[in-house]
Amino acid sequence: MKTHTVISVKVIRTAIMATAVLSMMACGSNQQNPAGQESESADSETPVNPPSVDIHTAAFLGDLEAIQQHIKAGSDLDAREPTMNSTPLISAAVLGKTEVARALIAAGADVNLQNNEGSTALHSAAFLCRTEIVEMLLANGADKSLKNIYGSTALESVAGPFEPVKPIYDEFSKNLGPLGLKLDYRQLEETRPVIAGMLR
Repeated sequence: MKTHTVISVKVIRTAIMATAVLSMMACGSNQQNPAGQESESADSETPVNPPSVDIHTAAFLGDLEAIQQHIKAGSDLDAREPTMNSTPLISAAVLGKTEVARALIAAGADVNLQNNEGSTALHSAAFLCRTEIVEMLLANGADKSLKNIYGSTALESVAGPFEPVKPIYDEFSKNLGPLGLKLDYRQLEETRPVIAGMLR
């Protein structure tokens, strides 16, 4: 079994850089409503503008309110970030943003899209032991047979022993810890077989 994770350290570093750039762009593009124009009304036919924060940053930060506004505004839920072609759903799975993932899935985000490394939201959620997100993805048509560019399915990323892949989790903690990612190694080691059972 290959020990490559479905999301390499390079992808994570790129995601961090992309999020920072997108955040800066979003901060500079706040739009005010023209004078006399009301903001969102209760009338469901009134167009809803997307929020100032882009959908990728909203997913990465777990900003459910912004995600819901993007959904109402008809934003592309499967929009690709420019560096690794990840979707908002993949970002939500990586960072364990369960409610964001739930909202995106319920609104019709494609659960089987792959990024440049072939990672799907299922690969990400499985490897990082996001049990609830894995359940949601499987209940909504996630394809367990899809392989990443390393030739691994989501199952293969969690089927082996913990120790050989511990350094990959170390890199996740190092690179995403400053953004709030906290990995409980005991929980990961105990949950990997559970996730594997769900994917069999």
